[in-house]
Amino acid sequence: MISPPIYLDHHATTRVDPRVVEAMLPYLTETYGNPASTTHSFGWEAKAAVDAARESIAAGIGAQAKEVYFTSGATESNNLALFGAAERAAVERTPQRGSHLIGVVTEHPSVLDPLEKLGRRGYRVTLLGVQQAPGPEAGRIRAEQVAEAIGERTILVSVMLANNEIGAIQPLEEIGRVCRQRGVLLHTDATQAVGKIPVDVDRLGADLMSFTAHKMYGPKGVGALYVRRRSPPIRLEPLIHGGGHERGLRSGTLNVPGIVGFARALQLCLEEMPQETIRLRALRDRLYQGLTAALPDAVLNGPALAPPEWRLPGNLNVSFAGVEAETLLLSMKDLAVSTGSACTSANPEPSHVLRALGLPDPIIHGSLRFGLGRPNTEEEVEFAIGRVSDAVGRLRAMVGPSDGGR
Repeated sequence: MISPPIYLDHHATTRVDPRVVEAMLPYLTETYGNPASTTHSFGWEAKAAVDAARESIAAGIGAQAKEVYFTSGATESNNLALFGAAERAAVERTPQRGSHLIGVVTEHPSVLDPLEKLGRRGYRVTLLGVQQAPGPEAGRIRAEQVAEAIGERTILVSVMLANNEIGAIQPLEEIGRVCRQRGVLLHTDATQAVGKIPVDVDRLGADLMSFTAHKMYGPKGVGALYVRRRSPPIRLEPLIHGGGHERGLRSGTLNVPGIVGFARALQLCLEEMPQETIRLRALRDRLYQGLTAALPDAVLNGPALAPPEWRLPGNLNVSFAGVEAETLLLSMKDLAVSTGSACTSANPEPSHVLRALGLPDPIIHGSLRFGLGRPNTEEEVEFAIGRVSDAVGRLRAMVGPSDGGR
């Protein structure tokens, strides 16, 4: 028996797993010391918990503990990676090198906005286009594009590992090889990937990687930035000063309960990933099949559902031409889905990700993003199929026939 509203917006955030809450509780009420307090047992115990969590998280991404720096979330991590790398390059700049940055048009705003800001400061910024729709690899880029864009003065390439709107998984391993061969830093926003697909920083060739707890059934307000300290070590300029926490890179009292929860959340995701990937992919495919059976003109946005390495297992982005997605959402109060990124939900502008695919306006304005997660069941998916199909049918009947946006 289902109990609406049904939550299908797991790309926006996730419910904290009860096992994660259980791990965090002692650090809210009992072991509540400041890990920077080195003169008594309360501080020692808190520091020991942070150290253990750092080791666990590092192991989960194939890193060393000293390469993981805690932040308030992926937005801060992205900003620290981009501004930190650019400002360090400015300190070390030579006439031949140090003023060019490369990104992708479908990046999250917490990457695009810093790149824009750096552009206004005099850096040259190149944004790579993605493969267009329709097409099986819509939303993905090719390593050759990165190779062609890198120049003598390129500092860094930033490529999101998995897209938050269309679930597109980029060929980061190939891109990493290009960057390493050309001596350019590679940053990846892996917020939607860590905990959902296998992530190993060495295999990917990442020098910098941003991720956060609340996308993987952990608490909000805590994230991490991986900074390579091996072959070669990467140096960044800090954004936040005052206290020298996190080995001088990110000052501020550490969120001990959040960090403990972060580590436990990632541990659970890694343990359950093999079976959870299969389950979510089956639910996602059933959702798509049900929607297209009821609404044959529904359009899949982003890469094909197979092969699996092209798209996140729990992601589905579908458009219903002739219907405004915002109106559709208002007519389905018992179903929690979205039209795109949670970070830009108040922005009336169309999705920059769907726009980058070259989709026509009727398709863009009629798009819904479904994010399936750990709590979702087959019964909930069947409910969603019926609810969306009925709502689209009613709205189309009210506005009249559509040409499907073609």
